[in-house]
Amino acid sequence: MANKILDDDRIDQRIKDVFGQIDMDSAITHFSTREEMMAFEQTEDAMAAKGVMEMINNAEHYKELMPSDGLVTVTKEFLSQPDGNTIKIQYIRPDTQDVLPCVYYIHGGGMEVSSCFDELYAAWGRCIARQNVAVAMVDFRNARWESSAPEVAPYP
Repeated sequence: MANKILDDDRIDQRIKDVFGQIDMDSAITHFSTREEMMAFEQTEDAMAAKGVMEMINNAEHYKELMPSDGLVTVTKEFLSQPDGNTIKIQYIRPDTQDVLPCVYYIHGGGMEVSSCFDELYAAWGRCIARQNVAVAMVDFRNARWESSAPEVAPYP
């Protein structure tokens, strides 16, 4: 598969500089079954890739770029129905008692990887909350890597 990022005028040049050089054929692994994909996730290569992504998602500079001063961040939990799973929400809002509109934020990762508690997404939540709104970020059960929910399950 050709990398179309370089040819797309809508994509910011900085993104092209980082991702445009990736050979998409070697960067994307296609699997025939879920079992094959989950077996791959246990390989050294997959664990190394996960480690790199976790380093990127939790780099310290996100806290410097978007500090939490003046904001309140709490974790809320509820049970989903009908399956009874515990769902965690990272709730970020300005440190006031005002009634505020709320943005429901679904983090990236394609419901396969990552967590709303990763610093990358938490920083984005803080950025949104600084617009004088509350932000509810759901941490869903992933299909490929664990999040705050320890189990992984097929999507949907």
